[in-house]
Amino acid sequence: MKYIFLFRFLTIAGCLFFSFFTHQLQAQDTSETQPQVGTTQKVGDVILYALPAATLGTSFVIGDNDGAWQFTKGLLLTVGVTYGLKLGVNKQRPDMSNDNSFPSGHTSTVFHSAGYVHRRYGFKYAIPSYALAGFTAASRIDSNKHDILDIVAGAAIGLGSNLLFTTEYQQEHMELTYSNFEGNHLIGFTFKF
Repeated sequence: MKYIFLFRFLTIAGCLFFSFFTHQLQAQDTSETQPQVGTTQKVGDVILYALPAATLGTSFVIGDNDGAWQFTKGLLLTVGVTYGLKLGVNKQRPDMSNDNSFPSGHTSTVFHSAGYVHRRYGFKYAIPSYALAGFTAASRIDSNKHDILDIVAGAAIGLGSNLLFTTEYQQEHMELTYSNFEGNHLIGFTFKF
């Protein structure tokens, strides 16, 4: 039991550290005047960290350790591909602050989370995640950090990583048991709704 807790803690801590570290790798603002950060951009920045943390936390709460591991692998791939392309492409941002525009890291991360919920647990559970991911993508355009091509590429990377690692969640609804105690035989059947 304590190993499961340790695994959960290390997985969450690792994902948050990796996400924070890669976010800090972005180039510094090179413009002479600092851009104004609006409320929409601030909310998008909060969703960037809150949505993956809530998604991973929910998998742990329901006891889906396999899903948490699938989420972690997909997130690592998403962030790796995103920041590899950022460093390789060097596309200028619309606000001219740096050359890390393509693809959108915010968008790839939140769409990875939404796509994971969709693929693992079903579309009806993913609707709020997709709404938050869409808002975050729109906030990046609104804050003049990305154009539509950056957003579409980020969403494709985030959703695509789920195709490699995420499988449908198989809840165990039925259980058949057998017991033998002092010559008495007991067969049991349990169904969870």
